[in-house]
Amino acid sequence: MSHDNLFITLQQKFTLAQQVKVALIGNPNCGKSTLFNALTGLHQKTGNYPGVTVDKKIGICKALHPKTKQIHSFRLIDLPGTYSLFPKSLDEQVSFDVLMDETNTDYPDIILIVVDASNLKRHLVLATQLIDLGRPCILVLNMIDAATENGIEIDVTKLAELVQVPVVSCNARYSEGIEEVKKSLFTFAQDIKPQQSLINIQAIVNKNYADSVHRSVNQTSIYASLLNQRNHLEKDEKLKEFNEKFFTGFESRDMLFRFEKIKKITLDCVNYTVARKDLKTTDSLDNVITHPFWGFIIFIGVLFLIFQSIFYLAEFPMQWIEMGFSFITQKTRQYLPDNFFTSLLTNGILAGLSGIVVFIPQIALLFGFISLLEDSGYMARVSFIMDKLMRKVGLNGRSVIPLISGMACAVPAIMSTRTISNKKERLVTILITPLMSCSARLPVFTLLIGIMIPSNYRFGFFDVKGLLLTALYLMGIVVAIGVAAILKYVLKTKERSFFMMELPVYRIPQVKTVLLTMLDKVKVFLFDAGKVIMIISIILWFLTSYGPGSEFKRIDLEYTDAIRKTTSDSTKQKLTIAMETQKLQSSYAGHLGKIIEPAIKPLGFDWKIGISLITSIAAREVFVGTMATLYQSGDKEDNLSIRQKMMQEKNPTTGKLVYNFAVCLSLLMFYAFAMQCMSTLAVVKRETNSYKWPIIQFIYMSVLAYGASLLVYQIFK
Repeated sequence: MSHDNLFITLQQKFTLAQQVKVALIGNPNCGKSTLFNALTGLHQKTGNYPGVTVDKKIGICKALHPKTKQIHSFRLIDLPGTYSLFPKSLDEQVSFDVLMDETNTDYPDIILIVVDASNLKRHLVLATQLIDLGRPCILVLNMIDAATENGIEIDVTKLAELVQVPVVSCNARYSEGIEEVKKSLFTFAQDIKPQQSLINIQAIVNKNYADSVHRSVNQTSIYASLLNQRNHLEKDEKLKEFNEKFFTGFESRDMLFRFEKIKKITLDCVNYTVARKDLKTTDSLDNVITHPFWGFIIFIGVLFLIFQSIFYLAEFPMQWIEMGFSFITQKTRQYLPDNFFTSLLTNGILAGLSGIVVFIPQIALLFGFISLLEDSGYMARVSFIMDKLMRKVGLNGRSVIPLISGMACAVPAIMSTRTISNKKERLVTILITPLMSCSARLPVFTLLIGIMIPSNYRFGFFDVKGLLLTALYLMGIVVAIGVAAILKYVLKTKERSFFMMELPVYRIPQVKTVLLTMLDKVKVFLFDAGKVIMIISIILWFLTSYGPGSEFKRIDLEYTDAIRKTTSDSTKQKLTIAMETQKLQSSYAGHLGKIIEPAIKPLGFDWKIGISLITSIAAREVFVGTMATLYQSGDKEDNLSIRQKMMQEKNPTTGKLVYNFAVCLSLLMFYAFAMQCMSTLAVVKRETNSYKWPIIQFIYMSVLAYGASLLVYQIFK
């Protein structure tokens, strides 16, 4: 579509009050997604772009036309953050394709260019490229408050004149200026003037060649046609051979001319009244936080404080939840008849629910802390300080963000590897990310650590449970780096690697953003993982409540008669516990556990743990729900928490505690390394477009888990 026709079509859409498509695009950390949320509110949905697992956020923004007073509906799409229109990663390629392909369903009528007003010079590189596409654009100066606070005065009118597009300022974090952004969307319904290219295209590439490309490609500007042609060169060898000489040095020349143009623009319309306070603060902090030695120490200290806090702050809420479920279970048995439905409710549903809800405080705290690190700007520093170490194992600092994100959940972490341009580095990062201890492991870790370590056990001022949890997370990092070092020599590539990341200024995290993140992640845990746990809990209840043949009837007759004859309450209780234990061993679940017990016995595991290992293949956190169901089924009269029941469990043959230090440590090792997550395997398959890599991943992690568990148990037993 030609430049003039594009603007005429846009005017017609406004006249007929048709839905206008608006793309939000900008550099990472420019506040683009915050602006998107402010404009759309709750009227948004997420998904993936066709054919790729890149996040796709679309929302509806409704605004009142300032003149006609008609309500117009805008379809907003939040494009992945990008540094330029020379795509280096899957994220950037998706943004490029949406902007350049007229047949794309998300091809925008208007481009909303979001820049950080306090870093205008750097962010104008992408902005000037987008303006030179010859498309309807609006330049949004976000974070204008940060610019003002640091003595940066921007002449908006002069800037609009120089870049030839409407310019509007706002502060999306606090929803200031949002109405002005909405009003600016109607600018194109009025007097639209043709745009001139901001840079001299003839200085970048041969004029005759540029005109020839423009005639054949027919994009909205010569620059847009050249970008489109250059992008096709990477996919078509015949095109590459013919056109390569014209595009040699094209990107570097383009950037050079843009920097010169941007320098003139900022000299004319930006005035620095005082030295930037935020940069002074940021530089001072970075002297310590990104220090080659102290940076690592601070990072380990941050992790240590997080896990100490998780145990300390979550302890009382978890106790209250445990007591609440014990009370509900007790009252349910007291007031309902002892029948099929009561057993299903107490031993299946309530037992499964308790295994989910009790860990909400810890899950919420973990995601809250990660949100604080991201919102403050610290997470980008972690990538920077880890880059040197990562290069030694064949990766770079960009792999750190997915790995750290893997501490929350491996699924979005693996999807975030699309920002890694090097294919080998992306694949290695995908393969090692599940080794990072995620939030799904947290319920398993805290349950087992709670059994191993007494609640009042301290090392000086520190809680030993928090120390052990920190050690497990650090172990995941160390092993992941070790596996990456091995894969560096196994997977071969000639592709060169580079690392470029903008370090944002430090900001005070927004409490609202952190709380919304915590709420969102808890909902995901409850309704996504919770559904799996509930289904498995109900299936397990059936498998533990019934068995093959007439064994259950025989046990009932044998013990019922003995219980009726005795007059001692303590003897009755012992006989009841013995009856339920024998029933559990004779159930379908018991038979299944006995089948796999020989394979896991060298690890210190019994048949009950074996059942949990099988069920938790669906999701690691199912381990807790499984144990809750098993022990609820085996002890109907007791109202202790699952942790207390496991602590008291004894081997019927030896009389020793089942969950001793060696067994708990062995289990911790197994769950620290095992690939017990079907969702992760599914996303690895989608990201690699192959069954080969998830199968390899499952095998190597299973071998690693079994070997680590075997070694630890044999040493400590």
